[in-house]
Amino acid sequence: MVDQVFPIEKIRSCFPSLERTIGGRQAVFFDGPGGSQVPTSVTEAMSDYLLSSNANTGMSFETSLETDELISEALHSCADFIGCDEPTEIVFGQNMTSLNFQLAGALSRTWRPGDEVVVTRLDHDGNVGPWSLAAEWSGATLRKIEIRPEDCTLDMESAYETITERTVLVAVGAASNLSGTVNDVRKIIEIAHGVGAEVVVDAVHYAPHSLIDVADLGCDFLLCSPYKFFGPHQGILWGRKSRLEELPVAKLRVASEEIPFRWMTGTQSHEGMAGTMAAIEHIAWLGREVSGNPELSRRESLIRAYDAIEEYERGLFLRMLEGLEGIEGLKIWGITEPNRISERAPTVSFTHPSMSAKEIGQRLAERGVFVWAGNFYALELTEALGLEPEGVLRAGLLHYNSLEEVDFFIDSVKEILE
Repeated sequence: MVDQVFPIEKIRSCFPSLERTIGGRQAVFFDGPGGSQVPTSVTEAMSDYLLSSNANTGMSFETSLETDELISEALHSCADFIGCDEPTEIVFGQNMTSLNFQLAGALSRTWRPGDEVVVTRLDHDGNVGPWSLAAEWSGATLRKIEIRPEDCTLDMESAYETITERTVLVAVGAASNLSGTVNDVRKIIEIAHGVGAEVVVDAVHYAPHSLIDVADLGCDFLLCSPYKFFGPHQGILWGRKSRLEELPVAKLRVASEEIPFRWMTGTQSHEGMAGTMAAIEHIAWLGREVSGNPELSRRESLIRAYDAIEEYERGLFLRMLEGLEGIEGLKIWGITEPNRISERAPTVSFTHPSMSAKEIGQRLAERGVFVWAGNFYALELTEALGLEPEGVLRAGLLHYNSLEEVDFFIDSVKEILE
């Protein structure tokens, strides 16, 4: 349970970018699904590392030892973030997509013709494209789980039909970055494991809004991106230790065979690791703040933080849905029933017959409201819904957004469209 009122003003004070003004008023950052803003603590951590400890790894001089320690601390921090007990199961990379291509390349070398790889029409192409190519490389067949267009959810009958005894891998998103749909990942994992297939979960859009717990999920691999949860541009891959140890990953001859380093090609962004650790600590700080207990462990603090974030964001989102639904002709894509609000992330995508998404976005930008227009690489979904080439207008809420911003957004959309 959340013990204290959500400290929105304290949270906003951590993010200098929120003070930016457009036309005499503070800008409204609803562009979070494309990349969140960062707190001062993140930039300070990155700067401190670069200015005082910047070095490569593996030597006995002080800054190299400090870098080794930073990597170890960052691995432990990310293990707490995603809910695993083994820090060596964490892999850092440039971004989620590059890590997923690396994973797809390794897994594809273990498949053969006749095997089947399953993706969904609800996913970002970062969790479709790599597996499409991996199937092609290995001679496997690519199959797709269909959606229910009326509410942009996965068609579970299609899932049961698509995942068969021939399936070797299922790739599924925890939450859609366009419709906001939170998928029943546990059910997908249960079906996949029932036929001996592995499961890769894309948690990029899920991570800023809800707690990740790979031990509870039971998936085999999971990816997320710190720049979506208030950190720097970096990617994180979690995989089962046995698989990370044995898969035929591409690496240099001189590279270590130890995990996770056999997966971390070349020199990593150590400053990025410092920033990622600070982003996780920002969320943990919130957990200690709302609980009133500064002695909580990092994992327990994250649990309490996400309880508070979910409750706060859902309140904002219900207000946004109610306001947008009152605009004649506006079509919201995805779940809109208030009693199903827990089935989606606080991200709304809509269209209107009188104006393109891009033009609505431009009009909002003039008012200092930052939103996105397009397909956001969720191409399978926009094609299935017949929304290409214009796509949708997308606004995303994060824990630093306010009720006043939601109301200003609704009023602005009304004025533009009515």
